Amino acid sequence: MISARGYVRWCIWEHSATVHALYTARCRRQAEEMTCAAQAAELLAERVGAGELVLDAGCGSGSLFHSLRDRGIPCAYHGIDASPTLIGIGKREMPAFGLPASALEVMRIEDLDGEADHVVCMNVLTNIDGYHRPLERLLSVARRSLILRESLRPGPSEYRYVRDEFLDPGVDLRVHVNAYDIDEVVAFIEAAGFRAAVVTDRRTGGVPEDVIGYPHHWTFIVADREDS
Repeated sequence: MISARGYVRWCIWEHSATVHALYTARCRRQAEEMTCAAQAAELLAERVGAGELVLDAGCGSGSLFHSLRDRGIPCAYHGIDASPTLIGIGKREMPAFGLPASALEVMRIEDLDGEADHVVCMNVLTNIDGYHRPLERLLSVARRSLILRESLRPGPSEYRYVRDEFLDPGVDLRVHVNAYDIDEVVAFIEAAGFRAAVVTDRRTGGVPEDVIGYPHHWTFIVADREDS
């Protein structure tokens, strides 16, 4: 039988009870705020005007909403993620904290269309097959700014497709663990009409961090549209 469930079947985020429990705890405010979420919120606070829309692309379960609200950022929030389970957690948990379930949507970045004032994307492009098409889509949607956090480093991009050893028992899946050429990514962003600045990741201080056994070179890029 042919079906359209292949993405969900092979999506690592659908196959980790540990991750699901962690995301639930973040939504319930029972887990420590992610350092990258705090840093992204502070970068947005310098840019967001009252009522402007922040799109969280690859939002997980939408816990960035807490970081924005805690800092009094007067924005509308919308989150998208390709994982139905993670979005389902957010739809179940986040309304108790003031985020309507309708503000969270199952969607791949490649299917995204429309406009948002500000776009945030953290820890997503590193784990898919490449950055060009999804980043192009994010830049096309962002009317004013894009906050990006990915594994970025000087030198040629490195692409890995490796087995994830931290999934549920009996699950045998692979995931991309890429590190992109930072100068290439900055040039790509600026060619789309943005001013791009590299910002050191607060959590790691620019030192590679081991995640599932592979180094991740976490770095922020803050991009402001030239004509905004």
